[in-house]
Amino acid sequence: MSIALVASFLVLGAFTGFAAGLLGIGGGMLLVPFLTMLLTSQGFPLGQIVKVAIATSLTTILFTSLSSVRAHARHGAVRWDIAKLLAPGIVAGSLLGAQIAAWLPGSVLAIGFGLFVGTMATRMLVRRSAHAERALPGTVGMLGMGAAIGTLSALAGAGGGFITVPFLTRAHVRIHEAVATSAACGFPIALAGTLGYIVAGWNLALPAGTVGYIYLPALAAIVATSVLTAPLGAKAAHALSVDRLRRLFALLLYVLAAYMMWKGIVAAST
Repeated sequence: MSIALVASFLVLGAFTGFAAGLLGIGGGMLLVPFLTMLLTSQGFPLGQIVKVAIATSLTTILFTSLSSVRAHARHGAVRWDIAKLLAPGIVAGSLLGAQIAAWLPGSVLAIGFGLFVGTMATRMLVRRSAHAERALPGTVGMLGMGAAIGTLSALAGAGGGFITVPFLTRAHVRIHEAVATSAACGFPIALAGTLGYIVAGWNLALPAGTVGYIYLPALAAIVATSVLTAPLGAKAAHALSVDRLRRLFALLLYVLAAYMMWKGIVAAST
């Protein structure tokens, strides 16, 4: 692996770690497209590149979530009572999502991911009318919501903030508490999803450095910088107005969404 590639992974980790801490958007929306670009040059099978990128992205959250949660916890923002109710469903859903991703063709997964990122960019860019607020559901409802968060997060290689934050804010949870609690939920998502992707890709013939679908050299480099910048982003989130940054990130996400859809179309045609 070249020095230039290692440097690219380090820069990518620093950027996505800060973005995840600042905006609560989940680094996976940025990591997966950029990892797909970088892994293309490493000889990964075309049909497996997106799966490796998603699995590796999800595994980084094991480390960035802990770093981010510590920073949020210093502000007393994490709602542990909510996280505990969501966690069992999150674990089950994340394990399931990894198996679904392994079963889907890589082209379908890439196109689906592109559509997902485009939708999230639109949600960031367009101010929507306020939804009716509602109370948090009971125990069964929280388990079901956790399962949905876990499944979709494992498919997207993300920490679940794209669902968890809107869900909590509609239930009268303050936005900073919602972002902090979402970060806390990222750890069980990543742990279960990582195990699922290891099992799903265990017997596949992938390039050296992979464990299941997880590419260890990229993981190590990204984590090395993202754990440093995630708490900086979380700290900035409590001090800055991030509306302008959200618009800039939304425009970047549109570009990445287009790339992923193009990648999926190319894979489907070969």
